[in-house]
Amino acid sequence: MINENGKCRVHLMIKNYITPIGYERLKDEALHLINQTRPEIVRTVQWAASNGDRSENGDYIYGKKKLREIDKRIRFLTERLNKAVVVDPIKREPTKQIFFGATVTLRDCSECEKTYTIVGVDETNPDKGYISWKAPLAKALIKLFEGDAVTFKKNQSTRKYIITNVSYDDLKAK
Repeated sequence: MINENGKCRVHLMIKNYITPIGYERLKDEALHLINQTRPEIVRTVQWAASNGDRSENGDYIYGKKKLREIDKRIRFLTERLNKAVVVDPIKREPTKQIFFGATVTLRDCSECEKTYTIVGVDETNPDKGYISWKAPLAKALIKLFEGDAVTFKKNQSTRKYIITNVSYDDLKAK
């Protein structure tokens, strides 16, 4: 579907589910770029431009390139924040069903347990066990309950897990 501006409407309707912590992190990064990083680079570019010939002025050329990168990142962050739908896991009514923000413990056939938290795309962090709600494992888990079995294909192998725990925790504590 194309809107009157020639842009795809489906693209405009995509939501960016995110936790409050993830939202604050993106907002803080955008504000830091706007209020601190960008003005510093602008001052450097202005100083470099005042030195004369810009065609061979490394400070000027590098500064302009850096400004383009910063502006691109600011546009990206602004778009992500504008599409954000903030979902706070600790405000969810108690349930053992898996939705966005759930912390899920899985046990495989060898009794090995792994814990994952389903978070926004911008919050993914494998070291903390944070997986995107769009990740294949998260998609397989959504709407299941504690005690359910889930079969998940990873690469060429199929793995079966039992969901041993579902909770909605305060992510600040993690």
